[in-house]
Amino acid sequence: MTNIWTIIQYFILGLVQGVTEPIPISSSGHIMIFRELFGIETPGLSFEIFVNFASLLAILVVFREDIIRLIKNGWLYITKKDEAAKSDFRFIIYLVVATIPVGVIGVLFGDAIGELINANAMNVVGVTLLITAAAVWMIRNLRGKKNDGDLTMKDAIIVGFAQAIAVTPGISRSGATIVASMLVGMRQETALRFSFLLYIPVSLGTSILEIPNIIQDPTFSTLWIPYVVAFITAFIATYFALKWFMNVMAKGNLRYFSYYCIVVGLLVIFFL
Repeated sequence: MTNIWTIIQYFILGLVQGVTEPIPISSSGHIMIFRELFGIETPGLSFEIFVNFASLLAILVVFREDIIRLIKNGWLYITKKDEAAKSDFRFIIYLVVATIPVGVIGVLFGDAIGELINANAMNVVGVTLLITAAAVWMIRNLRGKKNDGDLTMKDAIIVGFAQAIAVTPGISRSGATIVASMLVGMRQETALRFSFLLYIPVSLGTSILEIPNIIQDPTFSTLWIPYVVAFITAFIATYFALKWFMNVMAKGNLRYFSYYCIVVGLLVIFFL
């Protein structure tokens, strides 16, 4: 029988995942920090993948209109060469191209990354949070001009490599892709949309590949109630955190995330 404290711990982990996934402060880094504080050791990446899937579902809900439009117009262009749909078709191609680098990194170095996370390498997390802080600080005042239809293959490749770097715990995926998007000249709204639509194929592919490991994970079979609590919490928290972050991006208040990452990074380095 799962005790109430365990359920509370996993509720907090789900909340941490949900709140930190959309914003540029690294969800993987924060999950590691809280697992260290709670003394929770789980082999592999099953739990992280499980709650990441909850975040994915929330992101699908938030961007459902964009996704439906892209699918519809992409199909129109493929089947009827509708010029009005060409821009959205190109946007889809750029998302596919930007997904390739992280896919390659995941295949080649996925096991090594998992070992790094399970080793609770808190110093790595502390340093990478400081790197995230510096990257976010770089773009705090940027105001790009590129809309969805102005993107290029070069832009997609640059953002794709930025996402690949973010497989390192403590490097924020949303932060890395938004920073890269704004550095190549995208408007805040375009950078945000490209970043989170880019999250969808990566997270979906990882979740599908990890299904056998999650099913066979002995931790999941014994702690399925806390896992489900974490999943539901992560879904709800991601939805509201992303809605909030969209307003933050519109107002250009990114420097506060940089301050936060500096503080947490230093605390992790010196105290964990």
